Amino acid sequence: MSENNDQKFVYDFTEGNRDLKDLLGGKGANLAEMTNLGLPVPPGFTITTEACKVYLESGSEPVALRDEVSAHLDALEQRMGKKLGQADDPLLVSVRSGAKFSMPGMMDTVLNIGLSDASVVGLARQADNERFAWDSYRRLIQMFGKTVLGVEGELFEDALDEAKSAKKVASDTDLDAADLQRVVEHFKRIVKAETGRDFPQDPREQMDLAIEAVFNSWNTDRAKLYRRQERIPGDLGTAVNVCSMVFGNLGPDSGTGVAFTRDPASGHEGVYGDYLQNAQGEDVVAGIRNTVPLADLEGIDKTSYDQLMEIMNTLETHYKDLCDIEFTIERGQLWMLQTRVGKRTAGAAFRIATQLVDQGLIDEAEALQRVTGAQLAQLMFPKFDEAAKVEQIGRGIAASPGAAVGKAVFDSYTAVKWSRSGEKVILIRRETNPDDLDGMIAAEGILTSRGGKTSHAAVVARGMGKTCVCGAEELEVDTKRRRMTTSDGQVVEEGDVVSIDGSTGKVYLGEVPVVPSPVVEYFEGRMHAGADDADELVQAVHRIMAYADRVRRLRVRANADNAEDANRARRFGAQGIGLCRTEHMFLGERRQFVERLILADTDAERDDALEALLPLQQTDFVELFEAMDGLPVTVRLLDPPLHEFLPDITELSVRVALAESRKEPHENDLRLLQAVHRLHEQNPMLGLRGVRLGLVIPGLFTMQVRAIAEAAAQRLDAKGDPRVEIMIPLVGTVQELEIVREEAEQVIAEVQARTGVELKLALGTMIELPRAAVTAGQIAEAAEFFSFGTNDLTQTVWGFSRDDVEASFFTAYLEKGIFGVSPFETIDKDGVGALVRSAVQAGRATRPDIKLGVCGEHGGDPESVHFFHEVGLDYVSCSPFRIPVARLEAGRAAAESKGSDSR
Repeated sequence: MSENNDQKFVYDFTEGNRDLKDLLGGKGANLAEMTNLGLPVPPGFTITTEACKVYLESGSEPVALRDEVSAHLDALEQRMGKKLGQADDPLLVSVRSGAKFSMPGMMDTVLNIGLSDASVVGLARQADNERFAWDSYRRLIQMFGKTVLGVEGELFEDALDEAKSAKKVASDTDLDAADLQRVVEHFKRIVKAETGRDFPQDPREQMDLAIEAVFNSWNTDRAKLYRRQERIPGDLGTAVNVCSMVFGNLGPDSGTGVAFTRDPASGHEGVYGDYLQNAQGEDVVAGIRNTVPLADLEGIDKTSYDQLMEIMNTLETHYKDLCDIEFTIERGQLWMLQTRVGKRTAGAAFRIATQLVDQGLIDEAEALQRVTGAQLAQLMFPKFDEAAKVEQIGRGIAASPGAAVGKAVFDSYTAVKWSRSGEKVILIRRETNPDDLDGMIAAEGILTSRGGKTSHAAVVARGMGKTCVCGAEELEVDTKRRRMTTSDGQVVEEGDVVSIDGSTGKVYLGEVPVVPSPVVEYFEGRMHAGADDADELVQAVHRIMAYADRVRRLRVRANADNAEDANRARRFGAQGIGLCRTEHMFLGERRQFVERLILADTDAERDDALEALLPLQQTDFVELFEAMDGLPVTVRLLDPPLHEFLPDITELSVRVALAESRKEPHENDLRLLQAVHRLHEQNPMLGLRGVRLGLVIPGLFTMQVRAIAEAAAQRLDAKGDPRVEIMIPLVGTVQELEIVREEAEQVIAEVQARTGVELKLALGTMIELPRAAVTAGQIAEAAEFFSFGTNDLTQTVWGFSRDDVEASFFTAYLEKGIFGVSPFETIDKDGVGALVRSAVQAGRATRPDIKLGVCGEHGGDPESVHFFHEVGLDYVSCSPFRIPVARLEAGRAAAESKGSDSR
């Protein structure tokens, strides 16, 4: 981004508002909003994300930035009546990151900027508290040294531990001013030894270097990893907030805390948060010292507590949502340091959305936008069986719900390594920090012995939907010896299996069995949302799903191959079957008939094999049509290469070799082996499969069409309502489809004539080849419907073999940022999506009433569902378990587009 001479890079807190998040970042925009509301916010200013973008692209700050910062610093100094870092009564400031989207702990913050060997003395005199001044100075050197100068953080932590050990105390609050003065000198020696320079004494140099460090922190490995995990664009940049310091570490009448207007874990109303006396903000988030519940503040400082409760109510009403608040009390004076719409668990999201509707703060359409399909999927995961025999070894704070089981690991590196080897792990730490992010992502759940609901582990886990238990104080975690010890002396070694319950905070040794989620029981029809004993969460899910179903345009079908799956899909809300894979009906004992077909040397042998398959197929279709009576069922004719129905070539070769060595009969195995060699292809997914099978193996597709037609006629004769669509796979040209269609119509006419039943069977195709997408207008002349097979379309557009590339190089592509997410997980809108869009337009231009759907796995992916709504498909189809997610996202897509249209 080139610098504009007229561009404004710095805004005072009085100049912004919450709508300027793109420019001021979330933190800066909300500080400005609170200032506008007249809340007690320490004065300060925000350096914009635009300045960060210029810096990251050019490697240097915008030319105008220094002068703008100087002007705003001068104004701040005049307002505060003191100068930055002056010796007698210094102004101190914090320099904090603040991107548009919350990235807790991922970027850098430095507090107490302006302290030096000279000003620390003046601060002690002005505050009449020598210990406070030296504690603030050691914090500055520690944070600045690690964040700005790149000194290893453990060096400072070890030095502080040495000081505590020397005095034989457990907490840094037990160190007096003289102790802390010695710690400061030790810290300064560490900085000199590690960087080759003295700790900077010029306060403006400190501030400028800290601003630059915050800019640089946007592109740290942990920040980039978090953005990929949360799908946050990498080109947004971060704002920088320079705020006058207020001090929570001035003594017992001071402190710092984090508050939530509702419980972020459950969504229940009440007083939720943590408070820590005589501390600064990072102590709470880092979990270095265990906090007290926010409710205890009422007894500690009732005046500040009452004021905080009033402010929390103001903010929740103003933002119309759960608010996450950071505050500091300085000698009885309450200051607001941050607010944001708080991260919450999946259950809390649904509960809060319906609560706010009931309170008249939002409407149903907004409530639908406050939840996501990913959150609904989390609620459908199993939970621990409360009736199981368990061995509880501890209990902490229920920070993020879920039932997680895995092997205990004590560092992020091991968590990632074991996870990549297929192991499920639980990451156990005393407290987590941003450097643990990759391990947190890899783990099934996180357990810490320190911290609370507002600690780093809790906040990040909730954002990721990861199970987390924090503050399990009775468990002693020894990361160096890679073990955890319970209160009764039992030792849990690395590799031992543990189970953690993020809903109760309980920790168990061994694997605890799980039971279905009540949300799944609701979808299965085993729990009624209107019942008196219905779970409050189920009630909330029911209400939001009902609204989503009312407003969505996209219909949702299931990928199902048998009556059992079809019945379950229907209970989950499926409006038909979008993909029945007939090849799944050829497995098991029926494989022998396919082998006979492949080995047939004559037309008669082939016809006999097909004749044997016909009644079996017909029975399957009758059951399927009965399960989906009155709803559409799309049956795909045989798609995979025939070799998939034959034994493995290695296994078969061994059998033949052994039979020959023993002189045993092996004629059939030998014929099978010859057939395997004959059917061998270098790239079978691009070979003899789909429509090509129907064209080169006489009678194969006509047998399947006959079975479908006979089953439909049978259901009609039984007063059923079969609505059948026959799909021809892997079509690349309209001529293929025309030939198969003509043969199919002849078979359908024969069945009609024989049974006297009128059959209305739609004939269409699967669009899964780029050529089919490009020539969709021609293909639509012979197709009554298209179903986009986006799994194969992704493979053929990208030139990827899914079975190979995901294991071989996708991890590297994700780490390097080439993919934000696998194109097999979320549709590639620019490539694959562009073909889908053009095929939709061409198909409708030829046949305006053509029915359009998608049956690849993308049909159940939340982000992809929004794309399919946008391009105008009629339905999505997905596995039964993902149907509720697709229903919800289809509703959200409709509500979102309606909101955009009204704007």
